[in-house]
Amino acid sequence: MAGPAGRLDAVLVCGGRWHDFDYARLRLLELLGEHPRVRTTVFQDYDCAASLEGADLLVTYTCDVRPRPAERVALARFVERGGRWLALHGTNSVIEPPASGGPRVFTTPRLLGEVAVVLGSQFLAHPPIEPYEVRVTRPDHPLVAGIEPFTVTDELYLCELHGELEVLLHAEYTGPCRGFAESDTAALDNAPRPVLYLKRYGLGEVCYFTLGHCRGRYDVQDLGVPDTGRMDRGPWGTPEFLTVLRRCVARTVGVRGPAGS
Repeated sequence: MAGPAGRLDAVLVCGGRWHDFDYARLRLLELLGEHPRVRTTVFQDYDCAASLEGADLLVTYTCDVRPRPAERVALARFVERGGRWLALHGTNSVIEPPASGGPRVFTTPRLLGEVAVVLGSQFLAHPPIEPYEVRVTRPDHPLVAGIEPFTVTDELYLCELHGELEVLLHAEYTGPCRGFAESDTAALDNAPRPVLYLKRYGLGEVCYFTLGHCRGRYDVQDLGVPDTGRMDRGPWGTPEFLTVLRRCVARTVGVRGPAGS
């Protein structure tokens, strides 16, 4: 649905909790900027229905950003009519922090509605952030062609899955996720944990990449930590992550082949 002269309109939603959204927003805009046809409008939440109406692509990097009912309808309609959605990291998360004075346990209520079905997953828990191996599920697919198994330091997502997914990257994990109410439920599933997958919905496509964690010194003050004392860039310095992410952006823009490498 490109506009005059091939212009493509993108919506970037980047915001939420417990992450360095300034850093992620900048990096994602840089990647979108590699495609001169793309003009991007930026939002911090899903109050973007009017822009989605005429958009060609949607990129989201969020954590605990909860679309309201009308926004859920707009997101589903966008993909159903043929829109392309690149969803990153915590887009599929709804997380309630521990109650004051209670046990330090996070809950993950099912408040995404139909958006969880569109995305193909909803976040349940993750083990402590530490290095883990990402394996290639479909080495023949252009998004991961030539990528060998690689180690990344990130949040390893355990998710509730919805519908048929074309998994391209995965990780293995069956251990505990301390601090999450559904740790035991998530750990019971011994299946590989999708890290990158594609899902068709209507005429459109969702590309979900769970990697991308980053956190600045002042991003968890609401959890009682005024200054973490360090900048956490997670996988953003990992060559394999950047290569695959660049390809995902290119696919969402509509580029195929070497331009997305």
